[in-house]
Amino acid sequence: MTVRYTVGEVPDLAAYQMLCAAAWHGPGPASLKRLDHSLTWICAYDSARLVGFVNVAWDGGIHAFLLDPTVHPDWQRRGLGRELVRRAAEEARERGMHWLHVDFEPHLTSFYRACGFRATEAGLMRLA
Repeated sequence: MTVRYTVGEVPDLAAYQMLCAAAWHGPGPASLKRLDHSLTWICAYDSARLVGFVNVAWDGGIHAFLLDPTVHPDWQRRGLGRELVRRAAEEARERGMHWLHVDFEPHLTSFYRACGFRATEAGLMRLA
């Protein structure tokens, strides 16, 4: 498997929607307009096929946030997710970020620990 990574290049919407459908079992977003507010994002391609994606949002200061880390199920457990997170962290650091945050479900704890994250307390309020 030879994977090519891109930084800040907007993926094809249809390809992103197909990735989301495979990984999240639901439709992807209607547009990629939300990327206009991101610090950057990383895409992973196997040949021309989009197989991974992670969005790096930010607060306008020194905090960055991983959003939508996604790997196609056929490419999972091959190190692609860790590489997406590693590259996202590297890009955030190069852009002056001091902190990288991520929210995740409990079954992903070992993955994020392997990526270098440590547990912290946080609050969450449901708005809708």
